[in-house]
Amino acid sequence: QSNHTKQATSIMSAKFQTPRIVSRAVNEYVLKHGFRESKVAEKLRLATANHESSVMMGDPTEASMFKVLLPAMGAKNIIEVGVYTGYTTLVMADAVGPEGKIVALDVNDDYAKIGKPFWKEAGVDDRIDLRIGPAKDSLQSMVDEVLHDTFDFAFIDADKPGYIEYYELLMKLVRKNGIIAIDNVFWSGDVFDESITDSDTVALRNITQHVKKDDRVDHVMLPFADGVTLVRKK
Repeated sequence: QSNHTKQATSIMSAKFQTPRIVSRAVNEYVLKHGFRESKVAEKLRLATANHESSVMMGDPTEASMFKVLLPAMGAKNIIEVGVYTGYTTLVMADAVGPEGKIVALDVNDDYAKIGKPFWKEAGVDDRIDLRIGPAKDSLQSMVDEVLHDTFDFAFIDADKPGYIEYYELLMKLVRKNGIIAIDNVFWSGDVFDESITDSDTVALRNITQHVKKDDRVDHVMLPFADGVTLVRKK
């Protein structure tokens, strides 16, 4: 196999979601050609693919968008709400460079332990401040420490009913012209079907409406991966 074929095969072996928003052909083309990841990131992604809950991992195209976006906006201070095995954490830590820091919040250290050796192998473990506990409490502590307007970028990919609370706390912590990225806003298409009313789906509809009505921000919903909304604090 050529190097290109091997790369395409490894990418295709770690598809986490059956595409429902775009055609399968578009999805597969993007997975093959639409981004380039480091060898260590690829290894962590494939290690995560073997886990029974691998669907929880962030989409690699989304992580690659952050890899492009963060250096372009000069981002150095990041908050990540929801870590899982830390694939997106690793990609962002690499993107912000040696002076960057990521405060990574998760309620469970078991999954993060999978990613930690890869963070170290990539040489970015010293850029990641992993805090285990309820994200709401961790964010509130940061607000109480008067860290207002000090973060450049935040990524929300955690328990869906908590999204609005996380968003409001992050609005205090993110600087003017900083970005909050909100993941899973399509929820595999469930948000489009009003007959689906489970708590996660309803919460994702609610955060979308909450952001749309928020005149403190500008936002755009991007129809790729599982749907991601980018919010700029005015």
